[in-house]
Amino acid sequence: MSRIVKTLAVSGALAMTWPMAATADETEAHPLSFMFGEWVGETSGQTREGAYQITQTERVGPTLNGDVVVIEGRGYSDTGETMFNAFAVVSPTGEDGAWEMRSYANGRAGTFPFELTESGYVWKLPAGPNAHMVYTATFDGDSWSQIGEYTPAGGTPMKTFEMSLTRVGETTWPAGNPVSPAAE
Repeated sequence: MSRIVKTLAVSGALAMTWPMAATADETEAHPLSFMFGEWVGETSGQTREGAYQITQTERVGPTLNGDVVVIEGRGYSDTGETMFNAFAVVSPTGEDGAWEMRSYANGRAGTFPFELTESGYVWKLPAGPNAHMVYTATFDGDSWSQIGEYTPAGGTPMKTFEMSLTRVGETTWPAGNPVSPAAE
């Protein structure tokens, strides 16, 4: 089945097009469908305050007929208190096949290149003068592994984050169960 192409006019002058999933089969064929679902596992890492270990959950799903993929991550303490909450939107940047991620966490936000790899993705963000963080995710069926490495300019990368998750189910989030116009 052919894909539907959507045209988005920006400022009345610039137009961008990209495929828009129109059916369930096309959504399953989405380049990021390997991420879709609900995930639970462990995260550990190192911050300036010291080492930490939390239970991590992620939910990932498409919306706007596949034009956008939404990710929400939550980290919980042993007592169930939310210790970390992040939100991201991944979308194509145009017809060249490139992707970007808009990330929100810890009172900060930014837009970063999001590169698909054979087994997952990589994204990088600035981490101070002459340094950056590189997050590398690998998927193998129902397993999601991710590391974060602090990399000073010209220096050796240092792992500061590690996450190991298992897919625990499917999700209709965020597109499922929209508000009905008949709701009162």
